[in-house]
Order: sequence, then C-alpha cells, then structure tokens
Amino acid sequence: MLLKIVSLFLVGMVVLGMFGKLRFPGQKKLTSMKCPRCGRYRIGSGPCPCGEGRR
Repeated sequence: MLLKIVSLFLVGMVVLGMFGKLRFPGQKKLTSMKCPRCGRYRIGSGPCPCGEGRR
C-alpha cells in the first residue's frame, strides 16, 4: 500500500513537471517588454530609466 502511494506521488510530480515546461500564454509579450540593455521591465510608453531602451 505504501509503495502504491509513493508511486502515485512520483507520477503526479512528473505530470506537474511536464506542465511546468510548457510556455504560458503571453510569454512572448513579457520578454518583448524588457529593456534590451539592462533587462528591466518597462512600464508605460516612456523610455527605460537606464536611458537606452526606447520603445
């Protein structure tokens, strides 16, 4: 009985690991909102505080 519980737990962890590797919707949009120079997220339409990342 204990072996069955442990094996079900491990199978569940494998399934969660597979779902974790999938890309979430909107991932491309989030990466495009980063400043290419410093890597900070830009909020709004203004330039990045580092002065280089223009939209």
